Amino acid sequence: MASFSSLSQPVKKYSAITANYWAFTLTDGALRMLVLLYFYQLGYSPFALATLFILYEVFGVVTNLVGGWLGARIGLNKTMLIGIVIQVVALLMLALPSEYLSVAYVMFAQALSGIAKDLNKMSAKSSIKLLVVKANKEEGDNKLFTWVALLTGSKNTLKGVGFFLGGLLLTTFDFQLSVLLMAIALIIVALSTYPMLRGELGKTRYKAKFSELFSKNASLNYLSAARLFLFAGRDVWFVIALPVYLASQLQWQHQAIGTFLACWIIFYGIIQANAPKILSLLSGSGEKYSHQKVILWSVLLALVTLILCLAIYLFPQSNEVLIIGLFIFGAVFAMNSSLHSYLIVAFARDEGVSMDVGFYYMANALGRLLGTILSGLIYQQVGLLACMSFAFIFTLLASYFVRKIA
Repeated sequence: MASFSSLSQPVKKYSAITANYWAFTLTDGALRMLVLLYFYQLGYSPFALATLFILYEVFGVVTNLVGGWLGARIGLNKTMLIGIVIQVVALLMLALPSEYLSVAYVMFAQALSGIAKDLNKMSAKSSIKLLVVKANKEEGDNKLFTWVALLTGSKNTLKGVGFFLGGLLLTTFDFQLSVLLMAIALIIVALSTYPMLRGELGKTRYKAKFSELFSKNASLNYLSAARLFLFAGRDVWFVIALPVYLASQLQWQHQAIGTFLACWIIFYGIIQANAPKILSLLSGSGEKYSHQKVILWSVLLALVTLILCLAIYLFPQSNEVLIIGLFIFGAVFAMNSSLHSYLIVAFARDEGVSMDVGFYYMANALGRLLGTILSGLIYQQVGLLACMSFAFIFTLLASYFVRKIA
């Protein structure tokens, strides 16, 4: 405690923001896995499962736009805490007996969870630029890349742990008790970090106008388009198609599905967190970032996705081919995601950073929404290979827009 109290205020706030972000991410990942497995167990079709998450993604789109404006008006610390409160409400709604959990009701609860998640993420990502600028003015972009990669990578690692936690909770307890336990844990984290999140971090000196939400920066717009297709290319097979395929075609048990998805996300998060080191090692010159590297990794992702499509076509029932292929995809995808996450924070204005970050993650949410709908629809009609084929098309489009960034 003595060593913590000796830290600078920016580092203390970074620690509090990270603790909130980590706790939220654990519950978000666990809740997604709980809802997916629980309602699949009740007999829902792949497309019906996708509908449970549609409002989650739709409200994510809206929240990133409005949340960026709200953060500029009232401060990022407040929007982060509002996100925690809304997530607690969503969890408590789902703690009702199963006979009350209609599709419409669960969709509404998931909508609240989507609002909460994107308020939390937008606040955390926007805060990093401001805190790194204050604490590390002399170290510039490399330090910013390192901190953004650490926050993003650790978040995805914990989201993977959340997937595992969701499968474990559903195996150990019933659905209702599981979400109630997560709500209590979030309340404890929020109360313990609140004293360190006071102030007006990210609040603009002027009254931010709603019209400023839409970016006029061409590079940021191209990056946002690339992000949309990048995440559509992941979620079109990951959200619904893969877990249902593992359960129905390869006969995996719930705990095995949760464990595999957890391991994949954890691996993906570790790669993200270490992206600056990986780029330095591969370049041999210590250089962590260049525009050419972003283009290279984007093209490589499209190539890996195409090879994975061919592998699934040739070996449709092979656990080994699918697992190895998805881990290779995860590594290359993580490098792309980490570079994108750095670029948006670097491109964003110091004054009104939350609005630029909010616009960008609005595109991210649109990509997830597109991927989620198509994941259930395409898998139900055609199968996993078709989902992967769409993933290849989306990664090609992401590569195209990355090339146009100035």
